[in-house]
Amino acid sequence: MRRLATPEDIGTVFSLYMHEKVVPFLGYDPMPLEDFRAIYRQLLAGQDFFVYERNGKIAGFYRAARYPGRVRHVASLGTLAVDPALHGQGIALAMVTDAIDRLKADGVKRIELIVESDNAPALRFYDKLGFEREGTLRKFYKRAGDAQAIDDHFMALLFD
Repeated sequence: MRRLATPEDIGTVFSLYMHEKVVPFLGYDPMPLEDFRAIYRQLLAGQDFFVYERNGKIAGFYRAARYPGRVRHVASLGTLAVDPALHGQGIALAMVTDAIDRLKADGVKRIELIVESDNAPALRFYDKLGFEREGTLRKFYKRAGDAQAIDDHFMALLFD
């Protein structure tokens, strides 16, 4: 079940965001909760950051943001993660399929996302959902502690 994230969710979202198997593939390097608070406030302010619950507990989260004006038919899907303890249980498929269905029902004709080139499971997952690679952002993504930046792949799913 999907719902808008609330201020009360910060502890669970923070723990999941900073999990060692999650944080390499999200937009910020590890940090203390106090530093994360400002980022979380920004996520909430957009009214497009959702948590996905299973059995009453947060199992994952994502952001689905519509673009304004002439590109209102386009949405960006990102800041997406599933609790690693629940990997392999269909949470990601259920969560992303629900997001796609809702966006499509709301008139979205194109969903975009960016995936790190070293995130092979995510690349396979989005390929299976019908997303296509449209380009590569070379040396775009640099994690603290890594010597070199890695490539990001720009992917999109289009509807008729």
